[in-house]
Amino acid sequence: MDIQTYLVLENVRSAGWFQPELWLTFGTLALFLLDVGWRRSPERARNMMLATLAVLGVAAVLLAVEPTTPQSLFNGLIVHDAFATFFKWLFLAGAVLTVFIAAPSAAFPAALVGQFYALLCSVVLGLFLMASASDLLMIFMSIELVSMVSYVLAGFTRGNRKASEAALKYVIFGGVASGVMVFGMSYLYGLLQTTNILEFAPRLAALPPTWPVKLTLVLAVVFLSAGIGYKIAAVPWHMWCPDVYEGAPTPFTAFLSVGPKAAGFALTARLLYGALSTRPNLSGFSEALHGIPWPAVVGLLSAVTMTLGNLTALPQTNLKRLLAYSSIAHAGYALMGVAANSLIGTQAVMVYMLAYLVMNLGAFLAVIVIERLTGSPSIFEFRGLGRRAPLAAVSFGVFLFALTGLPPSIGFTGKYYLFLAVMERVNGPAGFWYAVLALVAALNTAVSLYYYARILRAMFLEAPFAEAEVTYPFSYKVLLSGFAFATVLFGIWLTPMIEWTKASLVLFRGG
Repeated sequence: MDIQTYLVLENVRSAGWFQPELWLTFGTLALFLLDVGWRRSPERARNMMLATLAVLGVAAVLLAVEPTTPQSLFNGLIVHDAFATFFKWLFLAGAVLTVFIAAPSAAFPAALVGQFYALLCSVVLGLFLMASASDLLMIFMSIELVSMVSYVLAGFTRGNRKASEAALKYVIFGGVASGVMVFGMSYLYGLLQTTNILEFAPRLAALPPTWPVKLTLVLAVVFLSAGIGYKIAAVPWHMWCPDVYEGAPTPFTAFLSVGPKAAGFALTARLLYGALSTRPNLSGFSEALHGIPWPAVVGLLSAVTMTLGNLTALPQTNLKRLLAYSSIAHAGYALMGVAANSLIGTQAVMVYMLAYLVMNLGAFLAVIVIERLTGSPSIFEFRGLGRRAPLAAVSFGVFLFALTGLPPSIGFTGKYYLFLAVMERVNGPAGFWYAVLALVAALNTAVSLYYYARILRAMFLEAPFAEAEVTYPFSYKVLLSGFAFATVLFGIWLTPMIEWTKASLVLFRGG
């Protein structure tokens, strides 16, 4: 069989495992066309919402019926496995909830809401590819797809100075991060003569442990980390986060805080456990590849990220900026699971991403409720919310307790597993440093309680500006109640999350 025939047959075979992504591709194009066709329809916004839900719903059905057998697709560009499928469900859930949040929102004029839905589906497609990418070229292309569309959505509010500033800063930081990442990829390719990350581990092990090789490897991994660290908003690639969260339309900010972050952690696991690991499945990556202690590097990054995020959140009065710095801190917490370098550490990251989806989308929805009434996400606008909008205030309080990590909440479950993963390593060779990391995380949790408590005090202990009741759509009341219920329910009933994440710990390793 000649190479051209083989490639054609391989692509046809791979397409059968690529149906959700293909549907998202054609569905997104259809949404753009429908947006043009329904331009004069008085019910255009409702029709576009239903069409978007249909696209995401069919993608979910195709994902559900897809076999879970690990597969390498398109000659090694992407893989299909249970690990990627878990994150794809996470992206679809986040997108569907964002559609329901955006529908009654005042952030999008009726003339632009259809474009927002279509671009949102484009981002979901990019996130799907990020979770499945197994080649440096596909990693770059998927990150760029997510980034390019996100730039547009960050500045989606026309004529808004903050939105324009946010989009400009996002483009500048994103462009620099992408350039540095590609530079690191070129170093890796020069060292290993392949772009497929599944082939990295044996080739890295075969390299001579000389100082030029070590230096090149360190530079390559650091530069490559710029693109992924930018997505998860880890220090020192976090600078874009507060301005973009503040300037972007709040419904998109809610999705941006969850979707790309989860995809970044999926990609991190695939790189570390695929490229820097000689262990089976997801049981860890090399402790000291060519003398470089990678888990210690990730642990230091985790401690610095959570500390900077929490300390910088303390003086914030704009809730979108406060939640942005909180998001940076939560990226640091999740990196604890990566630094733990174990099977339970990976599962802890997955559990935490599930928890973060629920509690952070709920928190941003509470901000939207006040923002649509006052036009400001300031903490001062939340004074007396307990009297003016009891449901929104109580729900927001539940989300804040969860973000702190207090029981009984889904946030406590997530942090418990992260701490468990770290504490399991305390009796090992580097046990002292893991104990220090756990102590730093505990102190940071105490710091975060202070700035979350400021919001609770404003809602329940301070007098409101006005006594009039806050009115907001019934759909928001349903969503707030649902988020709050899920936050408490899965903080008590852990079994579904634990079983699902455990079953998803299957990573395609080649062969």
